[in-house]
Amino acid sequence: MIGRLNHVAIAVGDLEKACKLYRDTMGAKVSEPLPQPAHGVTVVFIELPNTKVELLYPLGDNSPIAKFLEKSPDGGIHHICYEVEDLIAARDKLKAGGARVLGDGTPKIGAHGKPVLFLHPKDFNGTLVELEQV
Repeated sequence: MIGRLNHVAIAVGDLEKACKLYRDTMGAKVSEPLPQPAHGVTVVFIELPNTKVELLYPLGDNSPIAKFLEKSPDGGIHHICYEVEDLIAARDKLKAGGARVLGDGTPKIGAHGKPVLFLHPKDFNGTLVELEQV
């Protein structure tokens, strides 16, 4: 069911500074900021040879990232994203096994333009997990 690691998402309080760190200090390819109003974030993708790092910056006062940064002002890892072939089948199998899907269980379109779901961190060793259909 679980596929490859798609990305690791890091919440940041200063998007420009974080982009500069990855681009200028580490020499990575950094995308342009992409506002995601449906998710309350602006995202930037750091392209690596084997995966991506997603920088998350709050978009609006009700952003879940703003709440995250209140608790962790320096930022930090927010979630990890795994690819799945069939998001609905994965959701149903995980729910049958006792995992909790956040929200109403209906996939939303993520920053890559593909359906995504999030799984409760208490069911995955304290880690918020995003599943993305490939």
